[in-house]
Amino acid sequence: MQANTTEILEFLQHIKLPMELCKIEQHTFLPGLRLEKGILQIDTQKLLYPGDILHEAGHIAVCEPTERHLLSDNVYQSGRNKDWMHGEEMAAIAWSVAAIEYIGLPLDVVFHPHGYKGQSQSLINAFSNNTGFGFPLLGAWEMLDPQLGYPHMQKWLREVSWV
Repeated sequence: MQANTTEILEFLQHIKLPMELCKIEQHTFLPGLRLEKGILQIDTQKLLYPGDILHEAGHIAVCEPTERHLLSDNVYQSGRNKDWMHGEEMAAIAWSVAAIEYIGLPLDVVFHPHGYKGQSQSLINAFSNNTGFGFPLLGAWEMLDPQLGYPHMQKWLREVSWV
């Protein structure tokens, strides 16, 4: 298992995010990762970048609770409301930053050079300088610690079904 993977998997178990380690036979958008009915499936043998686990976990964590079971394969082809999903994409990125900081690993684990369409360094700069995005939604969904604010979370899984 790759460096950092163990810490990330322990974190997901700690927050009780639905996940399972398994063999993934089909082609997936991110190697070694698949969403299946709201469960994050992880094939550690095919996983290329451990930080990708947190991004996909972020989709589950910030998804409308009543719709989590709809998350399968490509989240944008799940039949869910596309307008809301763009906000959830930004919130999933902010969530993954909060998670990586909580775990104590550097931002480049999530924003590795082979992801985010070549914009990884820009994202590292934005979140390092407190000019990131997506965290206002985490606050609206009552996931942030109200005293400390972002990136300090009080809930890692969204429970609120409104914006």
